[in-house]
Amino acid sequence: MPTILVIDDNPSVATALDVLFSLHDIDTLRAESPQDGLEQLQRHDVDLVVQDMNFHADTTSGEEGVALFHEIRARFPDLPVILLTAWTHLEAAVDLVKAGAADYLAKPWDDQKLMATVNNLLELGQAQRELSRQHAGERQRRTALLRENDLRGLVFDDPASEATVALACQVARSDIPVLVTGPNGTGKEKYAEIVHANSHVRNGPFVALNCGALPADLIEAELFGAEPGAYTGANKAREGKFEAADGGTLFLDEVGTLPLAGQVKLLRVLETGRFERLGGNRERNVRVRIVSATNADLAALIADGRFREDLFYRLNGIELRLPPLAQRPRDILPLARHFLPDGKHLAEDAERALLRHAWPGNVRELRNTMQRAALLAAGDEVFAADLGLQPAPRAASAATTGDEPDRAAIEDALERNHGVLAQAAAELGLSRQALYRRLDRLGIRRD
Repeated sequence: MPTILVIDDNPSVATALDVLFSLHDIDTLRAESPQDGLEQLQRHDVDLVVQDMNFHADTTSGEEGVALFHEIRARFPDLPVILLTAWTHLEAAVDLVKAGAADYLAKPWDDQKLMATVNNLLELGQAQRELSRQHAGERQRRTALLRENDLRGLVFDDPASEATVALACQVARSDIPVLVTGPNGTGKEKYAEIVHANSHVRNGPFVALNCGALPADLIEAELFGAEPGAYTGANKAREGKFEAADGGTLFLDEVGTLPLAGQVKLLRVLETGRFERLGGNRERNVRVRIVSATNADLAALIADGRFREDLFYRLNGIELRLPPLAQRPRDILPLARHFLPDGKHLAEDAERALLRHAWPGNVRELRNTMQRAALLAAGDEVFAADLGLQPAPRAASAATTGDEPDRAAIEDALERNHGVLAQAAAELGLSRQALYRRLDRLGIRRD
């Protein structure tokens, strides 16, 4: 059951609020002075404070309430505070809301509006506590990942990325082949490096081959090597990638582009560990950990007869599926900052633009965008205009100007929520402080 602390020197006010809150299954603590209120906050778990602005009969300036609020804010920065005000110190209450107070209510208050604000704040507080617990769990898992594994400098903050890298570290310690899938630009080779760095062959070589970057007639020579005269221009013996990766990891990128003849020979090596160089007849033995990657739909290639099903099952001991960057949005800003050179930082409008962008080119596109922006930025701060991103299409119903609600949208939200600022702010996607700043700038009266 939530608990509210009422700090007011008038016993009738505290009694009235106690009765009102009890009807909504809320416990009430009472304090008649600022000092008493602060002491109760030290002794009890409180979810919300409702405080008066004056505590002596001959005082009407609101200075006591201002001092109390700042003291609560200093000691309990996340604790929401609702101010009870009289018209004589309304301006002071508005200033405190801009400084972080949750809301203010004029005496005599409207029970319906008060409870709407209280319930909104209590629900928000519960959500924030749950989020804090979630973030604490994430930090613990992240710390364990970093302590126990070599992540090769991977930059991530999204739970989706955390789950994928945790799986990569887990499967790395076995000898099972790993297939990394995902769109272009998602960082498949980085995950292959993580598998290698945490495997039993971490001290061996890590050899990468982009199967899609070579002509079909050179694939076998690249994989298995070639003897002199095996093909035009082969004047001396050539070591293949399997020999180079012996005792380590061979990363086959874009494995879906392998021609069928190369697939047959690759399957044999995976099954036996033996192969022959192109143009040779001496059988060679290697011990290689295979990690492959593709952005292609291998199931569709198998159905079309362009990829061997038996090879697919050999490569796909376990799959690491990398989601596109747009599906792991918490990675965007950490990666963007990582790609900026030292001394450069992002402006707020640049952060908003980065989060709105769809990133069809994924991490590769983001890296190129930040490198270009760093060159174009006139100073140390990178603005949205420096990014060169196309603005995301806005919904036709959004009554906004730029990135914030316009006057009509704010007034409509206030009317729909019967003047309850907490609910209006939530509907508009703003904090209460941000809504108050807009009310002040646009000259919109709260009533």
